[in-house]
Amino acid sequence: MDLSNSISQATQEIFQTMLMMEASPGQALTERSNKFSNSVSAIVGMAGPSKAMLAIHLPEPTALAVTSSFLMMEVEEVDEDVKDAIGELANMVAGSIKTDLNEQGMDFKLSIPSVICGEEYEIDCLADSEGAIMPFAIDGGDFLVEFQLQK
Repeated sequence: MDLSNSISQATQEIFQTMLMMEASPGQALTERSNKFSNSVSAIVGMAGPSKAMLAIHLPEPTALAVTSSFLMMEVEEVDEDVKDAIGELANMVAGSIKTDLNEQGMDFKLSIPSVICGEEYEIDCLADSEGAIMPFAIDGGDFLVEFQLQK
């Protein structure tokens, strides 16, 4: 499975249909950073034949722009609405990737999204996993979508 392509297609489709925003993908990153500052991250776990996780990492200004578009109202601070919107966004992207995995015979169940935000935090991912991290650009800023699949 081409994870970068699956992430790219799922993210672009969700942003276009749900947010009316164009999400332009960049080149897949070769190294993973687990440290984030002044950001919002949403993580969806996936359980099935193996373990997987999808995460979306947005700097606060980008998270505010995405939430404002999602809710069709101006959002000025990271609050419960922002956390809910980013969590739901991660859930939709994970659901789309899950469909790709199901078509390849891997039946996964999704967890409820977890959202982390703050001035400085770290996210450790699945041990012994392979994956892809795709950067995207929208009018409101840049963000990352990460998918990890345990070997």
